[in-house]
Amino acid sequence: MKKIAILPGLFVLVLTIVTSCTKQPEGQMPASNDVARKVQFILYTDKDLSSDINSITFKLSIQKINKQVRRGPGLEPAVEVLWDSILAPMKIKDIPGLAEKLVFEKTVTTKESALLKVGFYYSIENVGHSQHLDSFDPGETFKILDFNFQ
Repeated sequence: MKKIAILPGLFVLVLTIVTSCTKQPEGQMPASNDVARKVQFILYTDKDLSSDINSITFKLSIQKINKQVRRGPGLEPAVEVLWDSILAPMKIKDIPGLAEKLVFEKTVTTKESALLKVGFYYSIENVGHSQHLDSFDPGETFKILDFNFQ
């Protein structure tokens, strides 16, 4: 019988702890100024590539450029990959035209003041590697990266 009488009190105690909130001390600002930053990747071609049967692989990437670090004899920016994704390999002739363009959107959370590098890296079988990159400046929250593959 005593156990049954304790259960409502225990239930109220657990409910109070679970639903309580933590308060920030007065005068203190949040430690983080993170914001959502969205990138829209657009891939297409306006050239006639119908005879090119080489395979191509695209990688979409969002990178954060950090302060410069010493590498070898000089200073270079440190790069942190925030997100990347590899598309399925395709034939160059199958890259869609403008009307059928491929559109991908990705949102990452970073400091508002962070400089980002966004882009497409691609590799053509038996030919080589290249990229189409652009900066995503601090303070911006939306970037369109339009890549017309030539």
